[in-house]
Amino acid sequence: MKIVIAGFMALLACGAQALEIRDQWQQGATIRGQVEPGSKVEFLGRDVRVAKGGQFVVGVGRDFPSKAELTVVAPGGERKVHTFNVAARKYNIQEITGVPQSTVTPSPEQVERSRREAELVSAARKKDLATPWFTSDFAWPVVGRISGVYGSQRVYNGQPGNPHFGIDIAAPTGTKVLAPTAGLVTLVHADMFFSGGTLIVDHGHGLSSTFIHLSKILVKEGDQITKGQVIAEVGATGRATGPHLDWRINWFDQRLDPSLVVGPMPKSAK
Repeated sequence: MKIVIAGFMALLACGAQALEIRDQWQQGATIRGQVEPGSKVEFLGRDVRVAKGGQFVVGVGRDFPSKAELTVVAPGGERKVHTFNVAARKYNIQEITGVPQSTVTPSPEQVERSRREAELVSAARKKDLATPWFTSDFAWPVVGRISGVYGSQRVYNGQPGNPHFGIDIAAPTGTKVLAPTAGLVTLVHADMFFSGGTLIVDHGHGLSSTFIHLSKILVKEGDQITKGQVIAEVGATGRATGPHLDWRINWFDQRLDPSLVVGPMPKSAK
């Protein structure tokens, strides 16, 4: 089988081999693709939802191994396993000082609170909505200085923490947060222990955006929103040293890099 790579599109022949990949396979990537309508797709042991037009999405997390296998079953039953090389990335260490010490060494009660809140977030990210909003282009939800990047190993007040799974955009408190693309609001929480004001928007097929440290949330659960709609305001709630938006993308439990689905950050308006 011959594989032709043209830009970011990988085109494979026909039937179970008829596969278009829109994005580059690298750690942290959202992978949007297309198969022949009526085909089935399998990835990471999961039956992947395929839209009527053949569109689908999967994701590869921060430390995904060097090979990815994606199976396509054509409408006629032909089955093909496609193997892709996944490019490795290097991640920096970022030291953060000045966060509330209680968010670095929380009490047992705070640990229990954060566990309950994490369950709410996990439940929202497990949804598999049928509408393929993810097929539209994404835009930056806030324009500003990038103050934190995806994948960096965080050190809080001198104590090693988990990697950072979002992208931080510094902006004044009250700055409007716009929906990067359309979707359905699946979680609104005014004050989570670590993430403060927290909002999750589902883009369909397991792909979701999470916005945290918000000062105000302007939508409610169950709202269907459009690209560019004002959905929240920037804040410094939760574990934060100053006002910024932390934008995250998930495909189910795979934590992805939002910067890979948008173009370069626009210049701030003067």
